[in-house]
Amino acid sequence: MLVKKIMTRKLESILPTASLREAAQKMRDLKLGSLPVAEDGILIGMITDRDICCRGVADGFDPVTTAVSEVMSRDIWFCFGDDNVTDAVQQMEEHHIRRLAVLNLDKTMAGFLSVDDIARYSRELAGEVLDYVQPAPH
Repeated sequence: MLVKKIMTRKLESILPTASLREAAQKMRDLKLGSLPVAEDGILIGMITDRDICCRGVADGFDPVTTAVSEVMSRDIWFCFGDDNVTDAVQQMEEHHIRRLAVLNLDKTMAGFLSVDDIARYSRELAGEVLDYVQPAPH
């Protein structure tokens, strides 16, 4: 099965200049634990609830004045829509992530592959990902 057949196509992102508070509010409103950080459709990072909490607030950054770019994760793991789901799952397991960016060939964002997407395709594969996912140390 190809990633593009099961991925989530609805894209929500945030600008790197947005505040941590804006990011947290958007995550809350959308019921998401992470948001891609993008400029002109190009993925430049990811901001997670852990980034806001552990890299931001815990280190004394003001959530109202601190930009997302100051605490976002810059290591971006991705796959392409034409990749096989099992290959994407291996990457998620290897990097201990619950959500994998899906890019077009020009490296613009096409969507995301989440554990939930995988579970709708195969509960067994989703279980494998969850066995490997641990909160990342900061």
